Amino acid sequence: MNTQDDIQKLQAKYEKMTQTPVPGLVLRLAVPTIISMSVSALYNIADSYFVGHISTGATAGVGIAFAYQSFIQAIGFFFGSGSGNYLSRSLGTRDVRGAEKMAATGFFTSLLTAILVALAGFALLTPLSRALGATSDVLPETIAYMRFLLLSTPFMVSQMSLNNQLRMQGNAMFAMFGLVSGAVLNIILDPLFIYSAGMGVSGASLSTAISQFVSWSILLWGTSLEGNVHISIRNFAPSRDRYREISAVGLPSLMRQSLGCISTICLNWAAARYAAPGAEASTIAAFAVVARVMLCAMSVILGFGQGFQPVCGFNWGAQLYGRVRKAYVFTMKTCTIVILVLSVFGYAFAPQVISFFRSEDPELVRIGAQVLRWQCIAFPFIGVTTPTNMLLQNIRRTVSATLLSMSRQGIFFYPAILIAPRLWGLEGLQCTMAIADTGTFLLSLPFCICIIRELKMRESGVFAKKAYSH
Repeated sequence: MNTQDDIQKLQAKYEKMTQTPVPGLVLRLAVPTIISMSVSALYNIADSYFVGHISTGATAGVGIAFAYQSFIQAIGFFFGSGSGNYLSRSLGTRDVRGAEKMAATGFFTSLLTAILVALAGFALLTPLSRALGATSDVLPETIAYMRFLLLSTPFMVSQMSLNNQLRMQGNAMFAMFGLVSGAVLNIILDPLFIYSAGMGVSGASLSTAISQFVSWSILLWGTSLEGNVHISIRNFAPSRDRYREISAVGLPSLMRQSLGCISTICLNWAAARYAAPGAEASTIAAFAVVARVMLCAMSVILGFGQGFQPVCGFNWGAQLYGRVRKAYVFTMKTCTIVILVLSVFGYAFAPQVISFFRSEDPELVRIGAQVLRWQCIAFPFIGVTTPTNMLLQNIRRTVSATLLSMSRQGIFFYPAILIAPRLWGLEGLQCTMAIADTGTFLLSLPFCICIIRELKMRESGVFAKKAYSH
């Protein structure tokens, strides 16, 4: 990173991030990130689609394994968001050496952590599958899918760290290329392994494992290109200060994704409990399919928000608070418009969307359509809550960001899933996420108002630190 070309490219990147008009810059970074997030979601969509035509039990088994995927994503986003945000702020202050050490520390720590998680998962495969919500009739499919998923865990986790680090440096295009390459390969390999090779659910898992390794290899190679912060084992420098920096920004991501894992497990257990007799597999599968559909829709918003994050990090580090405020407001407005369109479409065509995955099971389609419509009602609130959470996370308001991260699939979700089904049965379970989205939106409004006010004061030079700052 000491060559003259690298220094010049980093200087050009700094000027681009701090001088380009904000709306165009956010869009330029958001589009490849949206594509990469959406195509990444196709890993799960493709598995659900191809497995869905095997059996309802296979669909349920893959859906149950989704909770484990949420867990390892939590680890990957923790290290990736924490180290990546430090990179963007360091490059904003032109501290290249500090960025190099943080990049290596975040990557290698995530890789080692994931290896330990995978080994524990192999040792406890059957009890782990039951804990995720697998009933006796879908346990074999869950175990079959989990085996290769565990094998690919180190690459999946550290790949997320690499992706976040490249994206937070402003290189969203290459990050997109790495993820898209693996996703396209996954779509090609799925039917070959599932049907042609006769591997069934295991084939879907093996396809995902190979594709994740390919993405990991491409992203790791990308860090060696000129203009990027290089990752080298020589720069691996674990320390209390670096892990504190990672935790300060990565904790909200860890909580958000971890609670997503727990909420998925709760939905699996509740779906089996409140299902009609004999329809347990169909009900679990219905919620699993809707989770994949909403993940695809949410990936668009997360992609746009992640396009906003490097703009926020660079300009906050450069003390250009007016640009941070403009980027934040622009992101909220654009996200809300996009979500409204997606929600209207999802509500109107809910049965057709669910049928795409498993038209052979009418009960699955009926329950899934109801769940999807409930979620579409409150989903537009995400247009405010997600950018607000990302802004607070990027400027190191750890407590505030963590509180918001815990809201949607924690603080508001758990009371909803405990109370609503007791009052209204399965229909109460179907509306739990809509209740949680509404509560999270109401909580995020004061943060939204306060941070805009603070940014205006910082811009004018009369800022006094607020009591809610952490």
